[in-house]
Amino acid sequence: MPELPEVETVRRGLIPAMEGKRILRVETRRKDLRFPFPANFNQRVAGARLKHLGRRAKYLVGELSTGEALIMHLGMTGRFTVADKRPGKFVRDLGEDEKHDHVVFEMQGGTRITFNDPRRFGSMDLWPAGELDVYPAFDGLGPEPISNQFSAAYLKEAFDGKKAPVKAALLDQRVVAGLGNIYVCEALFRSGISPKKLAGSLRADRLTKLAIEIRKVIEEAIEAGGSTISDFATTNGELGYFQHRFQVYDREGKPCVTCGKPVKRAVQSGRSSFYCASCQK
Repeated sequence: MPELPEVETVRRGLIPAMEGKRILRVETRRKDLRFPFPANFNQRVAGARLKHLGRRAKYLVGELSTGEALIMHLGMTGRFTVADKRPGKFVRDLGEDEKHDHVVFEMQGGTRITFNDPRRFGSMDLWPAGELDVYPAFDGLGPEPISNQFSAAYLKEAFDGKKAPVKAALLDQRVVAGLGNIYVCEALFRSGISPKKLAGSLRADRLTKLAIEIRKVIEEAIEAGGSTISDFATTNGELGYFQHRFQVYDREGKPCVTCGKPVKRAVQSGRSSFYCASCQK
């Protein structure tokens, strides 16, 4: 599933085509994605100007001039492509099957934005823009890892008394919003912290290092356009490149980039944790 850097990359790719522009027409080619579209979805979106395109955790949030927010999730395989409208031809992501084009936005200025989702785990919803704090998926979310609210002091408070492994604690969206398996593995390696270490046992100096490395790995991944493991692509069809910088993720059995010992894999809460037992304590 695309994580925070991938969603942020998509957001930045959509801004030139969507932000400040009017959505002239919406075409939905199914009655649902992961969930049914809201009642009268096309009519409620068409004609509205998208005032601002933001992000909360792994969701894209578009503020509409109607007072509603368009909330979109990529799911496992969802992707947006942006193409200038040309007679009979559109620039498309190579190899993308048009039968999975489920939503099309026709924008002011002639740009077409297509949402393609083979597995249909993505979603689109509408919610009052002034009540996003009580939107079910946002209710109780922790701070963003690249926000001013995220710090070592915050982690100390959030981890206090926790007996869960630090890996599980960081994947808890109530602790930090938007962090996923890839970047938690990478941040823990850079911090020298074992994914099995109990969150509540971490000293202040280790929490300081962890908070710094989480922020750095997320910012580096955004700069690299995210990571492409299987399905992720940016809005112009390009793949992310951060996977070429992985130090532990998906490197089971390969030599650690620091000590040369084999990278290990453990299953925690149904997720694979990749780590170096020698470098991470």
